[in-house]
Amino acid sequence: MKPNILITAGDPLGVGPEITVKALRNPAVRRACRPAVAGDTSALRRAGWTPRLCPLLPIDANGLNFSKPGPTASGGRASLDAVLAAYGLVKHGFFDALVTAPVSKEAWALAGAPARSHTDLFRVLGAGELLMLFTRGGINAALVTEHVPLKDLARLITGRLVKHKARLFSGALKALGSKRPSIALCALNPHAGDGGLIGREERDRLAPALAELRKEGMRITGPAPSDAAWASHLAGKSDGLLCLYHDQALAPLKVAPGAAPAVHWTWGLSFPRTSPAHGTAFDIAWRGAADPAGMREAILFAAKLAKKYRD
Repeated sequence: MKPNILITAGDPLGVGPEITVKALRNPAVRRACRPAVAGDTSALRRAGWTPRLCPLLPIDANGLNFSKPGPTASGGRASLDAVLAAYGLVKHGFFDALVTAPVSKEAWALAGAPARSHTDLFRVLGAGELLMLFTRGGINAALVTEHVPLKDLARLITGRLVKHKARLFSGALKALGSKRPSIALCALNPHAGDGGLIGREERDRLAPALAELRKEGMRITGPAPSDAAWASHLAGKSDGLLCLYHDQALAPLKVAPGAAPAVHWTWGLSFPRTSPAHGTAFDIAWRGAADPAGMREAILFAAKLAKKYRD
């Protein structure tokens, strides 16, 4: 039985409506799920949506100017309301999975959103601690911290947080089929601190946390310099790579060899949630140039996860 998947079309002035409609026309997507879309009616119609494509939950914005794509309070409000409505519907079992097109953090701020991103919003809504992950082909990378300034990392990265994220990551990898996942942890400092000469976080926080996780039976190595950890993961020597901050994961992920698009997903919710691993791309919005590959893969991955959740 095909899973029912609800897709939020993202910021109506970004590429979200375009990549959503293009992805929904893909035969593989049509075979994998029964989709529905929540978003601005005018934006989706402009992108080519018709009632024959899929059902629409209209969450409309006021005063959109498609000739000037960019962050606006109206676009932010509409994309936020779409996510809020979709979250409730999926959480209460009306759909099997949620796929979210990109939103603008700036637009959400202009709209007075209670959080600046999807994951943060889910936490505000009571979802608890969550793990942000990215999958691309055989690559699986997860984040200990998410959208935080680099200057705050040393303060925010604690042994307790690393242990919690590692346990969540192990569960996510098991859901993908790894019976006893192997995880590699990236270091924070260059050369993994060089024995404390370039920072003591590895010795004082990360290594003790890993020792405790190993006592629990977890297969986890590190902390290793991020270049070495990435090279090892790309060579297939670990099932997952636990990165300490955003760009430690995203920069290598996006330039790694291979044609498969990256998928962003959330672990810790009661249902699967995925997203393409890119932003609103206001600079190319409404020019017909947006590539739907990331959205297509996000929908297909959500369908795959939905079946695993069901089992």
